[in-house]
Amino acid sequence: MSPPRRAVLRTLSAVAALVVLTATAGCGGGAAADGAQASELRYQGSVGQVTLPELAADLGYLGDVKLKWIGNVTGGPQDIQATATGQSDFGGAFNGAIVKLAAANAPITAVISYYGSDAQTFQGYYVLDDSPIRGPRDLIGKKVGMNTLGAHAEAVLKTWLARGGLTPAETKQVELVALPPVNTEQSLRQRQIDVAVLGGVIRDKAVASGGIRTIFTDYELLGAFSGGTYVFRDDFITRNPETVKAFVTGVGKAIEWAHTQPRETVVARMRDIIGKRGRNEDPSLVAYWKSSGVAGRGGVIGEQEFGTWIDWLAAEGELKGDRPKPGDVYTNRFNPFVDGGSA
Repeated sequence: MSPPRRAVLRTLSAVAALVVLTATAGCGGGAAADGAQASELRYQGSVGQVTLPELAADLGYLGDVKLKWIGNVTGGPQDIQATATGQSDFGGAFNGAIVKLAAANAPITAVISYYGSDAQTFQGYYVLDDSPIRGPRDLIGKKVGMNTLGAHAEAVLKTWLARGGLTPAETKQVELVALPPVNTEQSLRQRQIDVAVLGGVIRDKAVASGGIRTIFTDYELLGAFSGGTYVFRDDFITRNPETVKAFVTGVGKAIEWAHTQPRETVVARMRDIIGKRGRNEDPSLVAYWKSSGVAGRGGVIGEQEFGTWIDWLAAEGELKGDRPKPGDVYTNRFNPFVDGGSA
């Protein structure tokens, strides 16, 4: 049973409080004792998939900065929580989840976009072919399975429901269920849920198997946009600005490499990376890769990519006190692609 949304938000607030305490105590930062900047970044990966930092490292774009895999992520909010508490050095999540954590006084800053939606890569909301669900009102009393609560999939769904005329009380009757992405398709086919939120290569594999149809996608609803960013702790950035710059530059170059190479070249490289890292994974998912979906060149963050979700969270009553400004949550100062530049 998935935790209620308010419990997720309370968890974010509790994590933020812990972050403030550890920062005050002088913990974290990642720099070496002799003042040298960090040369190794701890991170969480994804089963059967290749993250942009992993691609950047394999291409040699991170220079002397090395990556240290510490496990696999269970969802964006968990990933940035791990970064906020110093368990990892960087993490990535939906921009709305980053806003909520930052608004709860967690000292984190977004530095580069890493996923998004476009005509090739998007998150879709799928039902079985024989489902009676066609529009927003048909979801009242139904179950929607998604990778994590309080993040991208929930925000897009509730935006679609609101635009479809559902009242807040009616929207609350749509039950959200957190499921691992690799299990979501199976749960739909076994009729444990009514709607499955599927994205990227997992979505393409499910569609190729047949028997499901789309009710809407985030790309159809919002157009092309970057939806998530990588964050670092503020004290890490202060102590290791050159490390952060090397990371952002390398990831930005990897985004552009993937944009400009033939799809077959990118897929082959990702398959090779999975084979070399020896994590006992099934590499079949990468065969369905199409694009990163990142809208800004080199992962440059657009103000609206945070502003849209700040407005939505404020309307939902999720932001207490003063509403944060987008510039309070992200920075492009480490990205050489900003203002039309190049790496």
